[in-house]
Amino acid sequence: MVQSKFYISAYASIKSGELKVNNDIVFKSSEVHFQSFSKEAYKSRLGNYSKFHKMDGLSQLAILASEELLNSALNTSEEKNIAIILANNASSIETDRKHQDTITDAENYYPSPSVFVYTLPNICIGEISIKHQLQSENCFLVLPEFNPKALLIQANYLLESQKAEKVLCGWVNLDANNYEAFLYLVSKSGAIAHNEREILNLYQN
Repeated sequence: MVQSKFYISAYASIKSGELKVNNDIVFKSSEVHFQSFSKEAYKSRLGNYSKFHKMDGLSQLAILASEELLNSALNTSEEKNIAIILANNASSIETDRKHQDTITDAENYYPSPSVFVYTLPNICIGEISIKHQLQSENCFLVLPEFNPKALLIQANYLLESQKAEKVLCGWVNLDANNYEAFLYLVSKSGAIAHNEREILNLYQN
């Protein structure tokens, strides 16, 4: 077996009311609805970023999942060259529905610019980049299901071509109250080899 060139240095997940970092539960809520969960998680884990309340749900999910991974990475280095590769299967469906509601009724036609701006899934990458002042390579993939190989190929290319020093990768999906996030940070050092088997293992656990 060829030894991995790159490693997963940290990972985080959000599912069923739990936020985990490196498989340790750092926040837990009994709230069923995503908006209620996100408000509780915000107060517990962020608490001082008012722009959070103006974001769509997908961006809120991405911010909550990425926060501790990026804070840790940026606290150990002044390096801002962290690329972002995210994926999901619902695209921006939640915001698309809200936008559709504003244009369906001809008598009450009033599309909101603050809603329309989030009708692309990659806007959540922009929100992460703004919060952490990143000006790096990024890509958002819409896939039928979680695909570790697609993330692996994209991340390794960016690292091998020296377009990034680290890559934040993962799955951020929101459809009604079905929400799930799994993010991991790839770099040249760490304890977990960056390969399909390890990515899938972390995602499933």
